[in-house]
Amino acid sequence: MEKEDLETYQAQLSQVELALAADPDNAELASLRSELQELINLTKTVISQAESAALSSKSAETSRKANITQQTVKWSAGDECLAKFSGDGAWYPARINSVAGSAEKRVYSIVFKGYNTTEQVEASALKSLPPNYNQAPSTKRKAKEDEDEEKERKRKKNEKKLEVRAAKAKEQVAKQASWQKFAKKSEKKGVHIAGVAGTSIFKTPDNPLGRVGVTGSGKGMTDYQAKGKHKFDNVPELA
Repeated sequence: MEKEDLETYQAQLSQVELALAADPDNAELASLRSELQELINLTKTVISQAESAALSSKSAETSRKANITQQTVKWSAGDECLAKFSGDGAWYPARINSVAGSAEKRVYSIVFKGYNTTEQVEASALKSLPPNYNQAPSTKRKAKEDEDEEKERKRKKNEKKLEVRAAKAKEQVAKQASWQKFAKKSEKKGVHIAGVAGTSIFKTPDNPLGRVGVTGSGKGMTDYQAKGKHKFDNVPELA
């Protein structure tokens, strides 16, 4: 009813404003416009309050029904139910393992079927299984768990590779340090080890035609023989 009145007042206000446009000095029309504006504002306030009261009443009724439902269901250990998963807020089939807490505020230990995930929830996170409910795990959640497992497997594999590389590098550094220590001790004893202290075991003279020898091998330079073309003797053919 208030909405219809509001439309009527708004239409009348439009007519009064048109009349005032033609006769702006008309005091009676100006007074009527003020009254209509006040009526319109009051009507809008009444409508807004009525809508707010309706929403509050609906919310209270919903809450009351939910409380009644929760109070009528007496959950016990071993019961099958739907439970809200804290990870995504969706409902999944579960089984109640145990019941704890006070009579006013029960706490239920539940395990989600098909996942073996355990959580502690209150009665508000439990509800009865609907008839013919599909007991299969959520495909989307299962796919996400498989993806997470694959990522974890790859992460562990990469960590193992890094550990192996680090161990090999450490072993190489240890061998190098051991060799350098041995070489230094040998030099102190007067034993020269080729390849240490910046020398090379392969040495050549400044002459570009020089031959290569191995330093410290105890052998002389490799003999070099000039190669020439093979000459064949003329052998007479047999008759």
